[in-house]
Amino acid sequence: MVRIARERVSDLFALAEREAGNNHPEFADRYVVLARKIGMRYNVRLLREYGELYCRSCSAFWVEGRTVRTRLRNGLRVRTCLRCGRSRRTWVRSPRPPSALLPDVPRVARREEEALSDAPSEDFASVDEESEEE
Repeated sequence: MVRIARERVSDLFALAEREAGNNHPEFADRYVVLARKIGMRYNVRLLREYGELYCRSCSAFWVEGRTVRTRLRNGLRVRTCLRCGRSRRTWVRSPRPPSALLPDVPRVARREEEALSDAPSEDFASVDEESEEE
């Protein structure tokens, strides 16, 4: 039953997307309502991709510019439903810094490198040996 419910939910979201493109937003909204009801009845969690396609408050299928306004503020994506006015905030993932692309060096290896850099170099060791001989 769960597999059938998941398939039905994905089919309903595909129909909602198609109807929203055909200028029938009322059908798209109805398909979202049905998909949410099926998910609740069979305890099927909607995929994250589907969760970002509709308003959780009024179940409106979101179409950029018609039913939702998207703004970027301080690392957040703020999506405001133009039907009910509810806003939804999600983090925007920033690109990885260049240091994250380098291979990870274990901390122990870094400590050993630091210890070696703090140790006197061979040139100073040879000078110390020469002064001891005199």
